[in-house]
Amino acid sequence: MNELLSLGPNSDALMTLGVVALMFVLFMREVYPTEVVAIAGAAILLALGVLPYEDAREVLANPAPWTIAAMFVVMGALVRTGALEWFTRLASAQADTRPGLAIGGLMAFVVVASAFVNNTPVVVVMIPVFVQLARKLNMSASKLLIPLSYAAILGGSLTLIGTSTNLLVDGVARSRGLDPFTIFEITPLAIILVAWGAVYLRFIAPYLLPDRDSMASLLSDKLPSKFFTEIVIPIDSVLVGQSARKVELFRRDGVRLVDVVRGDLSLRRSLTETNLAVGDRVVLRTPMSELLSLQQDPNLRPADQVSSVKTSTVEVLITPGCRMIGRTLGALRLRRRYGVYTLAVHRRNQNIAQSLDDLTVQVGDTLLLEGATEDIKRLAAEMDLVDISQPSERAYRRSHAPIALAALAGIVVFAALGFAPILLLAVLAMAVVFLTRCIDSDEAFAFIDGRLLALIFAMLAVATALETSGAIELIVVGFAPLISDLPPFLVVWAIYLLTSVLSELINHAVAVVLTPVAIGLAINLGVDPRPLVVAVMVAASATFATPISYQTNMMVFGPGGYKFTDFLKVGIPLNLSVGLLASAFIPIIWPL
Repeated sequence: MNELLSLGPNSDALMTLGVVALMFVLFMREVYPTEVVAIAGAAILLALGVLPYEDAREVLANPAPWTIAAMFVVMGALVRTGALEWFTRLASAQADTRPGLAIGGLMAFVVVASAFVNNTPVVVVMIPVFVQLARKLNMSASKLLIPLSYAAILGGSLTLIGTSTNLLVDGVARSRGLDPFTIFEITPLAIILVAWGAVYLRFIAPYLLPDRDSMASLLSDKLPSKFFTEIVIPIDSVLVGQSARKVELFRRDGVRLVDVVRGDLSLRRSLTETNLAVGDRVVLRTPMSELLSLQQDPNLRPADQVSSVKTSTVEVLITPGCRMIGRTLGALRLRRRYGVYTLAVHRRNQNIAQSLDDLTVQVGDTLLLEGATEDIKRLAAEMDLVDISQPSERAYRRSHAPIALAALAGIVVFAALGFAPILLLAVLAMAVVFLTRCIDSDEAFAFIDGRLLALIFAMLAVATALETSGAIELIVVGFAPLISDLPPFLVVWAIYLLTSVLSELINHAVAVVLTPVAIGLAINLGVDPRPLVVAVMVAASATFATPISYQTNMMVFGPGGYKFTDFLKVGIPLNLSVGLLASAFIPIIWPL
């Protein structure tokens, strides 16, 4: 097909660059999920013939994605055995007497933990702990949750296995002929960046962080002991034919009309147009005093003797493993299956309280739920939701925690000593946690982010097409003269800045495309490619300025009640300062 579309000697390269440019536009516009765009782009390149089938098949032999998948399982074993929780309990126990020590201890734990396991579950585990800590200290959780995410991001840069980006860049670099990175090779640079990040978060960020209420405090009234009650409209009621929204009984102080159920049909989304009919079941939220009054009203009849249930309002976080992702709230039928109502959804920059039935659940959404405490717990357990108001009380296999920790330690120690490749060690550790029942297979594979792996494989295919088509050579020939006379600091800074900007606008998967470009530039300039690859590795991970650039930023967005601009205000100074520091020290540690 590429012969039909020939544009001259550079036709393959230009077609590949055109496809990649279109992919970047779709990434930024978010018309489709990122993994869908990446898969479509790889498929188009295959169809055009600029990505040879044999080369595309070789992508599957890249060890990086398989290492990431195995590390997800080991990380899942750490979470499932409660190995992470012991440290959090130890630090949070100091909150009442030494709050500064508690916050510092938890932040240090997040940094260290993120250096060895995927930082997304670390942040998910820590969000309820930090929310509870903020409540104890009588401060807004928004003052703590962005620092939590940033600490996890910085911690992930400490080792090769700290983030999937590091492993991915290493895999691409190895496939281009570079020596493998050792597990602690980037640690000296990362320690400098973590130290600066700690100073920034302690002394500068508090002046930039917002003091903002979460969705629960914004959208729910704070009066205690509210109850759901279900009442029936009897045949002789004067309320028959009246508009549900205009009934004075339902508009008393403290009373809120939640739903009108007619047969099996919920009329909640059209209450303004609903006129009450005989047999309608009306769901109200009310304090105990009004509940007793309503039950004695002759125009109403309790649905049954146990129809009044004490309710609570809870914020839950949609994490990558949640079983609600990709389904609409209407299709989930939470009211019928669990007796739980969704009051609002926080997504990105807005609180959504209307047309919820048609809303498709996404990773990073925060749902405001109301219902009986036991019903919400049952929903959370079945759908794998995270209650951000309090740490999980889920039963752990605590006796297996030492085994999970030993499996992780084995990866780190033997990789550091060079006994075996990280992939082999990760697979062996995965087998250990399976055979010792630290985690069951169905639980373990729920921890593997299939969408991330699909994105990685597709982007590896795109990077291969850039190389085989000559697109990288075309970019290098055009870009190299612009930086050939620059000092090492500015050469590294140019690569770092390009990677950082694209990662903030799209996501860290752009590192797959930029790594071969950096290697090609280094070869053209006659310098060692390694420092430029390190610049790509660090810049693609150290993304602080937007919530869409890194999953941990998305995780804290809703629970912190943040706006998009909050990340810009706090993140851009950190982005720039970390980039300048990295650009200064990379040529010293890895001379060009």
